[in-house]
Amino acid sequence: MGNGLNTALSESLPTHSSGSAWAPLREPLFRSLWFAAVVSYTGTWMQNVGAGWLMTQLTTSPLKISLVTAAATLPVFLVILPAGALADIVDRRRFLLITQGWMVVASGLLGILTLTSCVGPW
Repeated sequence: MGNGLNTALSESLPTHSSGSAWAPLREPLFRSLWFAAVVSYTGTWMQNVGAGWLMTQLTTSPLKISLVTAAATLPVFLVILPAGALADIVDRRRFLLITQGWMVVASGLLGILTLTSCVGPW
């Protein structure tokens, strides 16, 4: 009986192994998700570095410079649970597109405000 169970389990497991670290990128859906994540995280990193750099140009106060990072990360802690619940209720793809669209709009507005010198270390 135990031998039959082992045989059934071994037959149901996938037998192909590519052995390559790049093997997951052969799957189109995973490749699309991975590429989108890389682009999104790159934009986030650029925004974080740019905000810190801009604040160091505007003021020498370490408190104000560190508050920029705190202001960027605090909303994550405040909305993570409600956003997770909302993502379970609504269409995830649409939810993701809307939130990323808002991020693009916010980044664009911050860029315009910076280019027009309308930002300050208030």
